[in-house]
Amino acid sequence: MARFKDTDRAHMPLTIRLEAGKYYWCRCGQTSTPPFCSGAHEGTGITPFEFEVDIASTKVICNCGLTKKPPNCDGSHTNY
Repeated sequence: MARFKDTDRAHMPLTIRLEAGKYYWCRCGQTSTPPFCSGAHEGTGITPFEFEVDIASTKVICNCGLTKKPPNCDGSHTNY
């Protein structure tokens, strides 16, 4: 079962063009903006996974929350 609660597309990775900059991938599963952190982890002791994009590019980001290679999709969504 997907870890993110507020997504109806958890069975597929998110293919998205990201501009250069810092991003935060949710690790708590409570985000309202999956797969990115919305700050819902406050007070849980869980911190988001910070990653940086050096140049604007298209990325395949885990949208189920089960990847072992955050923030990248590793195909874990096919196992639930």
